[in-house]
Amino acid sequence: MNYDTLLYEVNDHILTLTLNRPDQMNAFTVTMANELIDAFNRASDDDEVRAIVVTGAGRAFCAGMDLSSEGNVFGLNEDLSPTLFDVKERLEDLEIIEGVRDTGGRVTLAIYDCNKPVIAAINGAAVGIGATMTCAMDIRIASEKARIGFVFNKIGVVPEACSSWFLPRIVGVSQALEWCYSGDIFSAEEALAGRLVKSVVSPEELLEEAYKIARRIAQHSSVAIAMTRQMLYRNAAAKHPIEAHKIDSLAMFYTSLEDGKEGVQSFLEKRAPEFKSKTSTDLPAFFEDWKSENRS
Repeated sequence: MNYDTLLYEVNDHILTLTLNRPDQMNAFTVTMANELIDAFNRASDDDEVRAIVVTGAGRAFCAGMDLSSEGNVFGLNEDLSPTLFDVKERLEDLEIIEGVRDTGGRVTLAIYDCNKPVIAAINGAAVGIGATMTCAMDIRIASEKARIGFVFNKIGVVPEACSSWFLPRIVGVSQALEWCYSGDIFSAEEALAGRLVKSVVSPEELLEEAYKIARRIAQHSSVAIAMTRQMLYRNAAAKHPIEAHKIDSLAMFYTSLEDGKEGVQSFLEKRAPEFKSKTSTDLPAFFEDWKSENRS
């Protein structure tokens, strides 16, 4: 599939996904949302992709929602009066998807469900959805030129893109509330101090730093990585560690049968492992059932 707002490039098992509206500072649109959802779903099923790096074309990562759109700039249907029943029981109805559901949230749910690790290389302004979409990514690296802002309250709306779930888990409730209440745009160094990003590097080093991490990930078992990603996110939100124990037990059982055997043998033989399992065909049957249960 060709995209109007994205670049999708795979090299050495690493997908570089570039937000590509540089003349508009990669401002977010409904089209971009739908293309990002497609791209993350596509990468999740693509055995050539073992890690994903997301960045922006030009001087911005994503400057937020494109506020120049006609009508409701968030793409919502103002003729509707949605209720709790609608979002609980009709979430997948087309009317609710197109007219009520937050587009940023649909993107971050696609990232959350993705079987591949996702690294954000924040090259410039990351404001609004440009900030919140990165919260669903696993590792965030910022350029010294990055400026980040959760500016929603400042323009009279609320944080979106499931960030009320992700952001407090990353930086703590107090820091998340301060950034959201103030709506301030802050520096990469403040993002580092607040634990939102892993590191701050020069603009010239940003992508290579992201690729270094991606390459380390890409050499490991893609099945083990995919399962580890989902286990850490979902089990961390479970009510009791027994829930993690149940899934750990099944995951350890099945990974030990194929790639686990190769990993042990390569260790004993002092050589690099040759993992052959694929996420498209070799994830155990329980895994998708468990992911589906956790969506309800």
